[in-house]
Amino acid sequence: MHFENTKLENIVAEQKLVEDVMAKQGLESTGAWDYDRKTFDRRFDVREGRFYLRVFTYAKSGDVGANNAELCILKPALGKYYYPHGVEYDNEEFPAHLVKKCEEILANVQKEFAAFGIQAQ
Repeated sequence: MHFENTKLENIVAEQKLVEDVMAKQGLESTGAWDYDRKTFDRRFDVREGRFYLRVFTYAKSGDVGANNAELCILKPALGKYYYPHGVEYDNEEFPAHLVKKCEEILANVQKEFAAFGIQAQ
């Protein structure tokens, strides 16, 4: 499922700032990058299964590998993990308590950027 109206989509900021803001909310990007994209994940193991909150970004300029990119945030998503196939985002039942928690996390990320004077473009 993709989250709508988070006020995160199209936020553009320096890579280091994005990494710091995401880390404060438990969103990690360990190994989830290439030269022009970077994904931030937070894993949830709940009674209903394993889920991932994902915030996708792409480099508007610079190079992610060189840590000098300016990242643009795309629409965040929540997906359910299925071994060995991966994460499914559509046609899934997502627990209401988990969706609420993810919405809170995304709202906190947006507030962090707003504190730096950064808004969606």
